[in-house]
Order: sequence, then C-alpha cells, then structure tokens
Amino acid sequence: MTSTTHLLYLHGFRSSPQSAKARQMAAYVQQHHPRVTFWCPQLPPSPQAAMALATQGVAHWPREAMAVVGSSLGGFYASWVAQQTACPSVMLNPAVHPARDLARYIGEQTSWHDPAERFFFLPEYISELQALDMHGRPPAAPEMAIIAKGDEVLDWREMVARYPAAQVTLLEGGEHALLAFAEYLPAVARFLRLA
Repeated sequence: MTSTTHLLYLHGFRSSPQSAKARQMAAYVQQHHPRVTFWCPQLPPSPQAAMALATQGVAHWPREAMAVVGSSLGGFYASWVAQQTACPSVMLNPAVHPARDLARYIGEQTSWHDPAERFFFLPEYISELQALDMHGRPPAAPEMAIIAKGDEVLDWREMVARYPAAQVTLLEGGEHALLAFAEYLPAVARFLRLA
C-alpha cells in the first residue's frame, strides 16, 4: 500500500482554516510528516462552489497517494471527496444530515473566527447539499470517524449509524469542537499512512 503524500483538510460550517483542529492538523503534518503536501482551503458558503474548489485543488494530486480529513460539515464534504477520488477519509464529528440541520441557518451568518466576517447562507444551498449526499453508498476507500458522544450540535448516534464500515473512535464525553483532537492526531496519521 502506498503512503499518503497529499492531504486535504475541509473545515466546517462558519469555520475556516484558522480553526483549532485545522491548525493542529497542519502543525502536526509539518512537524512529523514534512514531505506531505497539506492543503486547507477557505471554503465558500455554497456547497457546490466549495466542492468545485476542492475538486480543482486536488485535480493534479496523485489519486493513490491522497487522503481527506473533514470536520462537521467538512466531514460530510470529505465523504463526497472520498467517493469522487476513492481516497481514504477521516471524519471528525461529521454532519450527517446537513440539508436538514442547516435549513434554520438560511440568511446572514457570521464566521466563528472573525465575527466581523459575514456571509449569506442561501436557500438554494440546501438542494446543493442534497446533491452531494453520499449516504447509503459503500465507502470507496477506508474510512475513520472520530465521534464525541458529548457533541452538543450533532447526534452521535446518527453519526455512528452513517458510517457503518468506518473505523470508529467513540469518545464518551467530548464536544462538537473536539478539544482533545491533538491526542488523536497520531492515530489519524497512522490510519492515513502519512508519508
């Protein structure tokens, strides 16, 4: 099996490459796997545009040596990317039904890391999310999911049910932000066989 030389990280809704988990992952890769190309793009609010950006960004990556990690809505996106590229994926408290859950966020939103930064979550984004849903498809490559029972945003039971074939790490407590993510970085790196 080849090792992973290219890693894509997808942040969650209202999040950014400045999120704690994205920064921890970037620092870990830089320190322990300096040969790995790491990319965490700022995703636009439109799911369709977000996946177009990701697809374009990895277009020249070696398919057999790439992997994707996604948090929350980014976990939902990671499942889509993994299906398109047949690459291994790691989901961190992944959104399972974003079309249902994000319907109440239609309108103006602020970014977590910069409340001065505003964007609009448009009604048509719901159907864009539905179009990206990979639910019910067998995974195209190995999957790992880190899920916190203490997640206050998403239901851990739905997450576990959504990834029946995944190697699941179920945390007894925890929270949506996965504050203990740093502890799981070595396991994520091993699972993805980072070069």
